[in-house]
Amino acid sequence: MNTVIKNLFSAKARQKVLAFASLVLMIVIFAVLSPNFFQMDNLISIMLSTAVTGVLGIAVTFVIITGGIDLAIGTLMTLTAVMAGVFIGYWNLPIWLGVLAAMATGAVAGTISGVLVAKLKLPPFIATMGIMMIAKGLSLVISGAKPIYFTKYEGYNSISNGSFIDFSFLVPGLIIPNAVVIFFGVGIVSSIILNKTVLGRYTFGLGSNEEAVRLSGVNVDRWKVAIYALAGAIVGIAGILISSRLNSAQPALGQGYELDAIAAAVIGGVSLSGGEGTILGTIIGAFIMSVLINGLRILSVPQEWQTVVSGLIVIFAVYMDILRRRK
Repeated sequence: MNTVIKNLFSAKARQKVLAFASLVLMIVIFAVLSPNFFQMDNLISIMLSTAVTGVLGIAVTFVIITGGIDLAIGTLMTLTAVMAGVFIGYWNLPIWLGVLAAMATGAVAGTISGVLVAKLKLPPFIATMGIMMIAKGLSLVISGAKPIYFTKYEGYNSISNGSFIDFSFLVPGLIIPNAVVIFFGVGIVSSIILNKTVLGRYTFGLGSNEEAVRLSGVNVDRWKVAIYALAGAIVGIAGILISSRLNSAQPALGQGYELDAIAAAVIGGVSLSGGEGTILGTIIGAFIMSVLINGLRILSVPQEWQTVVSGLIVIFAVYMDILRRRK
């Protein structure tokens, strides 16, 4: 019983409760300030935008827990979307095969990032910044700097915008988009990987004390590459979701998403020092970011001030992480 009570009031538990309470408070405030906030179309829009940011946040969660950072996830998402357009639109592959190929593209890019960090000993910030620039350039080169449309491929748009879960019998108009279902599915699988597998155990180990893991006989470099590859594959899912939602692969889209994803992870309790974090916390953080931006937009707050507020929240979340670490 004492152990259960301690777990309930642990720093990690308090962080998740605080994040969830902040999300609820934010929803209440925006609902009071704007009657349009709770309109079904707006709620569905929030869920769709959260799905992309959330999947990217889950991907970067694995990397940050190891003590690293991945700045490439935004432009890599764009590259995987463009490659889906190439595989499906130009090569006429079946949609399911094009999806797998796009995920494989992300995994390959993640593997390269992992090799740069683990084998060549480049700082993660520099290594992933280089991959970010390469992915951005390749997206423009491969697509010819033009959008690739999926309009003639029936079914691709429904990957994100379709729905096989209809709650209209409970709440009129409440239809959960497939993108949200996929997002939560990715979250559940990632949580199992992080908490119940060897890869997850080494993810935390690398972030807590990499040298101790190395001295215990573990091939640290191999596991670090595997973690970056997994993150890249998850980014590929985000690329599919956003291209399906837009029904096109936009080669200039993606840069800036990495900041929202990292912010979602940090707000959700993932420590930038490594060794600490949860998938659930990242999911809550992603909803906080989406609700915040959506609410400010509904209140007609200028775009530049939306960015300022988002930055202040990230700074506050990082400062809270520092205080928690000191304690």
